Formats: sequence, C-alpha cells, structure tokens
Amino acid sequence: MYAAEVDQTLILPREEALDGLARLPEGQWFERKSGRVDPKDLAVPLVALANAEGGCVVVGFHDGAVDGVPRARVNALRQAAQDFTRPVVRARVEEVELEGDACILLLRVDPGDAVHETAKGDVYLRVGDESRRLGFAQRQELEYDRGSAPFDGTRARAEIDDLDPDQVEAYRLAIGSASAEGMLRARGLLTRSGELTVAAYLLFGASPQMLYPNAHVRVLRYTDVDRGTGARLTLDDAGDVRCEGSIPQQIDRAAQEIERLLPRRRVLTGSGRFEASGIVPRDAWLEGLVNAVLHRSYSMVGDHVRVELFPDRVEISSPGRFPGLVNPERPLDISRYARNPRIARVCSDLGIAQELGEGIRRMFDEMRARGLTDPMYTQTQSGVRLILSALDTVPREVSDQFSRGARQVLEVLRVAGRPLGTGQVAEMAELTRPTVIRHLQKLQDLGVVVWEGQSPKDPRAVWRIV
Repeated sequence: MYAAEVDQTLILPREEALDGLARLPEGQWFERKSGRVDPKDLAVPLVALANAEGGCVVVGFHDGAVDGVPRARVNALRQAAQDFTRPVVRARVEEVELEGDACILLLRVDPGDAVHETAKGDVYLRVGDESRRLGFAQRQELEYDRGSAPFDGTRARAEIDDLDPDQVEAYRLAIGSASAEGMLRARGLLTRSGELTVAAYLLFGASPQMLYPNAHVRVLRYTDVDRGTGARLTLDDAGDVRCEGSIPQQIDRAAQEIERLLPRRRVLTGSGRFEASGIVPRDAWLEGLVNAVLHRSYSMVGDHVRVELFPDRVEISSPGRFPGLVNPERPLDISRYARNPRIARVCSDLGIAQELGEGIRRMFDEMRARGLTDPMYTQTQSGVRLILSALDTVPREVSDQFSRGARQVLEVLRVAGRPLGTGQVAEMAELTRPTVIRHLQKLQDLGVVVWEGQSPKDPRAVWRIV
C-alpha cells in the first residue's frame, strides 16, 4: 500500500471515505483501531510509527466496520501520546463527524527525532503491518541510529520559492492536499517554525545541487572487468554521466542511463523467447539504485551515489554505512530502517518505492530467477557497496560442458521458478520431447537438475534445479 492512499481516501465524500478507510489494507504507514481501544494500547502504534517513518492511525473501526469513538472517550484518546509515550510522540489529531454522539479520530504521526517508548518502557518499530516490540539488542541498534535527529528533517537554507512548482503541484494532487503548504506540513517537510526541511529541498528543489552538490547519481561504464588506472583506465569515453535534479528526477534519469549503457546478452525472458537483456535483471539494479538514493547519508559532504557498469557486474556505491548492528554478510536479515524517513515516505507516495523491507529480498529473488549469484554487500569505512554479478551460479567448469540446447532448457526452468514436467519444458523451450529429455539427462548427470517422481511413467514427475 502506498502512503498516499490514505490521503486520497480522505478527500472522498464522507460515506465513501469511511468505506475506503475500512477496506484499506494496513501497512507500513497505516493502522486501524477500534473506538474502544484503551489509550495506553493506542500508544503502541504511535510509538512504532514514530520510530519508523511516521504514518496515520485511524480510530473507530472494528472488524471492517465503523464502530466510532464515543464523545466521552475522545479527549483520553487525543491525549494518548502525551500520557503514554516518552518522549512524547508528535501526532496531529483530526476528527470526522459521525451521526449521533461519536466520531472517527485520525492521528497523523511524524517521524521521531529520538527513540520513543511507551510509558511501560517498551520500544516498538513499525515493520510492514506490524508494530514489533524490540528486544534489547534491537533497541540498542535503534538508539544508536537515532542518536541525533534524522538529517532530512533539519532546516534547509532555502525558501518555498526555491522549489519546482510543477513537482510540488504534482505531489499535492497525488496526496489530495488542499494547498502546497498543507502538503509539506502533512509529510513533515516543514520544521515546527514553518521552514523547509532538507527532505523538502532534495525532493522538490528546482536545483538541489546548489546547496548539496554531492546529492546526485553518477553512472559510469567500463570496457573491462577492472577499472584500471592512469593510461590504463578502462572508463568508456561516453560512459560517464551525472544525473542531477530532485531525487525523483535523479532516479528516473539514472535508470534511463543504466538501461542505455548496461552490457546486454541474450536470455530467455518471461515471454518464452530469447531476447537481448541486461547482464543483470532490471528489477534488481533498479531496486539497488532506489535504495542507494533513498537511504544514503546526505549529511556526508563530498560523496555521491555511483553506479558502475562492468562487462560482468554492476556495482552501486552510496555514502553512509549500514545502521547499528547490521551484518552486511547476512543482507536478508537486515532489519527495517530508514535513514531518511521523510524522503522514504514521499517516494512511496510517488510510487518510486514501496514498503522498504521488501527491496533486498526482491533483489535476491530476481537474481536467483536468472540463475545468477546472490547480491553481495560490502561495507567500507564511509559507505556501502552492492555488487550484482552476472556470473552464473553453476561453476564454470560445469557450464562449459553445456550444449546450447541444455542452456536453453536450464533457462526455461529458471524463468519458470518452479519444478516442471518434461512436456512443460518442451513446450516452453519449443523443442521436441526426445530432445528435451536428452538435454535434461545431461544436466542431471552434471548435478544441475534432479528428476522427482514415483516411477519412470509417473505423469506427475517433475524436473527441479538443484
């Protein structure tokens, strides 16, 4: 669910808005609570959202239907943040009137500048549609990362006139805000005193590089697997492109340049045909690019996001190390954390990023579906590098024994992403059944695939990649 869906629902006529709020799926930025919720229990999602990227809690729904907040309980729920969170979570409260003596409460939570806890001393973090209670080590990690206010929420030395009016208007319409100032305030893009934040300027600035010259993406293409130095530098003369502008513009322009410059090879695609495609899947490098731009450290002066394209791999480097106790050798275990919560949420509104915990797993899935080695993260003294290798997971000494037909059959199994029967493989590869059987048996002899069935004539037997 995109964060903007809540705002788009709220601008509908009242009955439609209530029906929409009842049906919206809960997620990273949205939670429903019954009108009978205890104020101290309401503090849990407030803390969880404040410790993540903020969001909205709507009170007055139970089991997909409106149950409303009785007027006698409104004040206690409005004061839940004040009474049951430490430090106090910043939450703006709105009311939607219902028939009778009741209403719906909407609590809009801003990202916190410090780690928030409930009055009982418990710390929660919003992860997908859950408010997860953190253990000691996880809490320590969050406290380490929130040792100071997120940089994207600090004041920028810029005025609203420095923003691109077309981009501001497009975003205002996307979330259904009545005014540009209301839109900026709703997403925490203004400070408490009404000044532009760094996030606002980077997201919508007409030329953000005037104040933050390092806030850009550089795409480089090399002609060899090594960069080389001096006279032996392998950088392509036409393969050094700087992508500037606002964050959405940077991502869009960088994606276009990567698509243009990325080395290509013929692979079997989802259409069942062999077509020219980038050496690594588009969804994998695009996810890496988006993550690098959204989660980089913008407070580090002098460095930028680099995307380096080699004949055998893509490397994406960004300034700023992984948070806290993260082990880069176990990327699938990396817990959710947004260094720039305001930037992350706006980019979700714009459809650039979804719920951020999915990204790394999606990269792994895309690479594995193509039979390529897993993405690899390395951490330097000041940043993070992602390597997306075009190397096959099958050892070279084994793959050198593949015939062209065997490669085609193996690609069919990879693209399918599941075990297939012999007939299915033959149909997708557009080869005869005897030919497919011969190739599959060769792959089986090499230890690349296995046959699973009860008997040689089992109609349900399948072939599976090892």
